[in-house]
Amino acid sequence: MTLSLCLLNSCDQTAEPSPSTLNQGMGDDTIIAYNHQVVQAENQEIDDFIRRYQWSMNATPTGLRFMIYKKGNGVQAKIGTIVTIHYTIKKIDGDVIDSTDPSHPLDFELGKHELNNGLEEGVLLMKTGDRAKFILPSHLAYGLLGDLHKIPSRTILVYDLELVQVKQKQK
Repeated sequence: MTLSLCLLNSCDQTAEPSPSTLNQGMGDDTIIAYNHQVVQAENQEIDDFIRRYQWSMNATPTGLRFMIYKKGNGVQAKIGTIVTIHYTIKKIDGDVIDSTDPSHPLDFELGKHELNNGLEEGVLLMKTGDRAKFILPSHLAYGLLGDLHKIPSRTILVYDLELVQVKQKQK
């Protein structure tokens, strides 16, 4: 009798489909609709966050939100240049994920896709000396998988970033 009740209770519970099982039994239209719902929910969460902190942010067509809050007067970042940055990355709930050590900034080449698309897109909006905040929806950050380490699946990231240097690539 107890076993029968347990089985009935377990059959009665409904679980949200996981991303890995969404395509099983779903048509393309259903998957597209589900993805639109996810994007809309993330956009609402980002908009609420921006309102809560009363930030004045711009948005790019890809969904990146940005605010350059300290203007530099240096060289504009461009594809093919090596940039040096200091950053702090937080999840939208405020948990710090990563930060550069003040004595060890990060160098990378723009256009090589060494980092996530949203960060590259944001840095391309900056000049040397600029300080900016970026909010990356998950599709511009680490997407459905996360980074398989510190960043969970579908995580919205908030960057506080300083562009320290822009230099030409050595030939």
